[in-house]
Amino acid sequence: MGYVEDLRKMVGHIPLILVGAVVLINDGNNRILLQKRMQHPVGRFGLPGGLMELGESTEETARREVFEETGLTIGTLHLIDVFLK
Repeated sequence: MGYVEDLRKMVGHIPLILVGAVVLINDGNNRILLQKRMQHPVGRFGLPGGLMELGESTEETARREVFEETGLTIGTLHLIDVFLK
């Protein structure tokens, strides 16, 4: 079980402040890799990404999530922006 799941077991349903990463993977032909979601929202398409685990940097989070969700090992990363919700 991951850090977020462990935290959720301790605090229940109260809101959490979490850090995550989303990755845009462009193939050079103006196409972006999308994945069909297996969890919420099921069946919709989205970008590879997810929440940071304890002790990770945002770059490590991005790389791990891309590998977990696509099986791809990514090269150079470029930060596009930081979004606050």
